[in-house]
Amino acid sequence: MTSRIVHGGGITAAARQYGGRPEDWLDLSTGINPNPVALPEVPVSAWHRLPDQHLQERAREAARGYYRSGDILPLPVPGTQSVIQLLPRLVPNGSVAILSPTYGEYVRAFTLAGLPVRQVSGIADLTAEDRLVVVVNPNNPDGRRLSVDQLRDLHDRQRRQDGILLVDEAFGDIEPEATLAPYAASMPSLIIFRSFGKFFGLAGLRLGFVIAEASIAAQFEDWLGPWAVSGPALSIAASLMERDTSAVRDRILQRRLALETALHRFHLHVAGGTALFALVADDRAEGIYKHLCRHHILVRKFDYARNWLRFGLAPDEEADHRLAGALEDYST
Repeated sequence: MTSRIVHGGGITAAARQYGGRPEDWLDLSTGINPNPVALPEVPVSAWHRLPDQHLQERAREAARGYYRSGDILPLPVPGTQSVIQLLPRLVPNGSVAILSPTYGEYVRAFTLAGLPVRQVSGIADLTAEDRLVVVVNPNNPDGRRLSVDQLRDLHDRQRRQDGILLVDEAFGDIEPEATLAPYAASMPSLIIFRSFGKFFGLAGLRLGFVIAEASIAAQFEDWLGPWAVSGPALSIAASLMERDTSAVRDRILQRRLALETALHRFHLHVAGGTALFALVADDRAEGIYKHLCRHHILVRKFDYARNWLRFGLAPDEEADHRLAGALEDYST
């Protein structure tokens, strides 16, 4: 049995080990907007009834405008994790290449399905046998980015080989110029995954979108079954994606600048990241991690890169000072 992946979060487990109440910890271990947007009003009918078709249609239209996906209506799904589990059904007899290191659930899903998986460091390592290629862009955790032109060329190569390109843009909301969504209608061998909760700070809503040509989207929809996404989730998503989100973006960028300033102040090397997290490379990573835990601050460590720590965004200046105080205490 493939072992479970250790992700960000896990405040309860950390509090049990290092003490304190979970609600008093500062969680910097995830790549989620720490300032969730205000929830729009949800009609009582969305709670009372099974999700009506008009709710899904409205959410899909809002997502089409938000992601600029043109002729393609994005398919709402109960979190992109739910469709990662379904990916082996697309290539039951094929090999899979995953640009790595990256989000670990991709390797786990294909391995559990018994498919051959190659973890490759770059597109130059891909071969004609790779039935499905997975690229997280921008990447988690190192922020690696492939350009639109690189990805379009990769899609064309996959199409010629009767393959599929999957691009996970979970952290793409801050960089709309880097998304493939506007080109998806002309890229039939492309699948895009988008996360809703990271940017809006609503990960608990468990919502994502699949952008792909109709036959592929229909397969995911069939596999998920009816009423896969709740009515309240559809209603909230539609309302928020129909609005101007520039203030959300600006606040995230302010918080990211504050984080990087704190890390640089204490001579921690920012080796990569996205607008929602920073990756630190430091040989003292294990000691820093434990020290922060003793201060009831949780960051993300990695079993495959012992010198890496991922720092998510703090919600406000008070939390900035708390992190800075803990880092200063470590460095003195």
